[in-house]
Amino acid sequence: MKFNTKLIHGGISQDQTTGAVSVPIYQTSTFAQTVLGGEPAYEYSRTGNPTRLAVEKLIAELENGVAGYAFASGSAAIHTVFSLFSAGDHIIVGNDVYGGTFRLLNTVLKRQGLDFTAVDTRDLKAVAAAVTPATKAIYLETPTNPLMHISDIAALAKLAHNNNLLTIVDNTFASPYVQRPLDLGADIVLHSASKYLGGHSDLIAGLVVTKNQAVGDQIGYLQNAIGGILAPQDSWLLQRGIKTLAVRMEAHQKNTQQIFEFLQQDPRISKIFYPGDPTGPDYQVAQRQMHGFGGMISFELTENLSVKKFIESLKIITLAESLGSVESLIEVPAIMTHGSIPEKIRLANGISNRLIRLSVGIEQITDLLADLKEALQAAQTK
Repeated sequence: MKFNTKLIHGGISQDQTTGAVSVPIYQTSTFAQTVLGGEPAYEYSRTGNPTRLAVEKLIAELENGVAGYAFASGSAAIHTVFSLFSAGDHIIVGNDVYGGTFRLLNTVLKRQGLDFTAVDTRDLKAVAAAVTPATKAIYLETPTNPLMHISDIAALAKLAHNNNLLTIVDNTFASPYVQRPLDLGADIVLHSASKYLGGHSDLIAGLVVTKNQAVGDQIGYLQNAIGGILAPQDSWLLQRGIKTLAVRMEAHQKNTQQIFEFLQQDPRISKIFYPGDPTGPDYQVAQRQMHGFGGMISFELTENLSVKKFIESLKIITLAESLGSVESLIEVPAIMTHGSIPEKIRLANGISNRLIRLSVGIEQITDLLADLKEALQAAQTK
C-alpha cells in the first residue's frame, strides 16, 4: 500500500463492529467485563480506547514503526519519552529546539536528575565529543524550530548505535509525508500532532512511534502510568485530519517554494532559513533525506524595517503561535515560541530579535504574496 493510500486506509480505518468507514468516537471511561480476572481487550480508557488505538495504529504504519502512542499534547509525548531515562542519565540534545522543549528539559527534567548537553547536531564531531559513559540518547529536531537546520539522521543514528544510544527525532516540522526518520535508522520518532498531522488548528495532540517493540512496550507502560493520553474526540479529529495530509502538504510545499523565491528577490529581507535553499549549508542533506522541503520558512528583515509594523500590517497571514495548519501563521520566536529561552542562549543559537517564522498555509498564493508585499511596504514607512 502506497503512502497516500495508507493515510486513508492504514491502521484501523473502519469500525470493526459495524463497518462504519469512520471509526466512531468511543466516549467512555470504562468498559464492561464479563469474566472476573480475565484479559479484556479494553478495560479503562486511560489504558486503551478503540478510537485512540485507531490513530495509534495509523501513525505507526505511516512512520514504518512497530508501535504508536497518542498523547494529550506534543509536550506530554516528549515528557513521556524522556521518562525512559533515570536520574544521572545524560542526553545529547540539539541546540535549536522548540522553546517549550527547552523549558521542559531545563526547568523540570534537570530537577529530576537528568543531565543534558546542547549541541549543533549537524556537527557529527561535536556530537561524538559530547558522548560520555552516562549518555543514553541523542535527541534532535530536523528541520529545527525555528532556524530550519537539517541534521543527517542516518549519520547520527549510526553514531548513536555505535555507542549503544537511542536516536530520538522530533519530526513535527516535516511530517511523515516529507520525512520518515525510522527508515533512516532512528529508534523513536515523535510529533506535535497539533501541527501538520491535525492540520486544522482544532486539536492538541502528541504522537510517538518506535522502531523496536521492546522500546515501544516501555513507552506504552509509561503512557498508562503517567496518564497523559489523547482523548477519544481528539483522536477522531486527528485521524480525520491525517487523511488529507498528502493533498495539504503538496499545497503547503508549493506555496512555500514560491514565497521563498519572492523573499529571495526582495532586498528588504536580510536572511532566509529554508531547507530548500540551494545555497544553504544543509541543502544536500535535505535533498537526501526529505521528500520535499516542507511548509516552514523563517527570515529576518533588514535593520531599517520595523518587525512590529510588518507583523501587524498583515491581513491574511495570522499572527499566532503553532504551525502546520491550512491557514498561514506567523510569529516572532524571540517574543513568542522561544521566549522561555534566556536571551543570551537564544542569540548565541542564532535566534535574533528580528527573526520571523512563517508557517505557509494553503491559501491562494497570489493573496499571500500580496499580503507580504503590503506588509513589507508598511514596515519601511516612518
